[in-house]
Amino acid sequence: MLETRPKKVKIVEVGPRDGLQNEKTIISTEDKLKYIELLMDAGLDELEVTSFVRAPKIPQMSDALELMAKLNQLKFKDKKIISLVPNLKGLEDAIASKVDHIAVFTSTSNSFNKKNINATIEESLKRIEEVAKLSRAHQLKMRGYISTAFGCPYEGKTSIKEFISIANSLKQMGVYEISIGDTIGVANPLQVANFLDVILDEFDPDFLAMHFHDSRGLALANILTSLEFGITKFDASSGGLGGCPYAKGAAGNVATEDLVYFFESMGIDTGINLEKLMLASKFILNKVGKVSTSKVFNYYKEQNASAIK
Repeated sequence: MLETRPKKVKIVEVGPRDGLQNEKTIISTEDKLKYIELLMDAGLDELEVTSFVRAPKIPQMSDALELMAKLNQLKFKDKKIISLVPNLKGLEDAIASKVDHIAVFTSTSNSFNKKNINATIEESLKRIEEVAKLSRAHQLKMRGYISTAFGCPYEGKTSIKEFISIANSLKQMGVYEISIGDTIGVANPLQVANFLDVILDEFDPDFLAMHFHDSRGLALANILTSLEFGITKFDASSGGLGGCPYAKGAAGNVATEDLVYFFESMGIDTGINLEKLMLASKFILNKVGKVSTSKVFNYYKEQNASAIK
């Protein structure tokens, strides 16, 4: 096992967007900015920070324009700051905010798509095609998300064939990477192995990232399986925050702390300082009034580690 493990991996921090989008407590723009700064100080250099959606739909993201304006003033160097856009209106706002990287999303399930964005898979791809065309004109980099890759809360098992078709469509539209979403945390290592065994005949592992939720406690096992198949990029949320407003019962993303410890303990470099990362998690957890789901965070808290006293 892992005889050819990589020397380093990349973690994409999704806490400021995916971690906060489902929280009832509205976090101020200044607190979001502080959270992002703490994450960057910990060594995270690729972060999904907001989404340009209608405020009534996701109130937590209603300050996207203001947040991006403040981030632009700070002029972070060598940081990839990603904003999610659902449609052309969202993209127009993103362009006005002078973003460099955007993310677009769809899923392998028509039922989930209808709940999430009120569109079928086909309709969502048409929207993304419009977004992609304008993005290219403005020289924006575009990341793609495909949700429910391992199962849907409404349809159950989803199709690998459908995933490949959608992924090829997004690739043709110019996405530089596809994040494969286990939206409800239903995947197991055998399922992940079977899935990757098929899709890696179609796509290079460097084109793919894995996005696991930890609803059933199998996220790290699934990440280990992905690592064995040559995947080296993973999404995570500090403190384990997150969940999907359109997937009942979906727990948060795999915690960034757990992922950092997992990799570093095996000699795989993440470039992230664990103590500084826990400071970021402590800050945002206090703001939303939640206890972390991260085993690593809670272990060090119990040990009275200096970072999270």
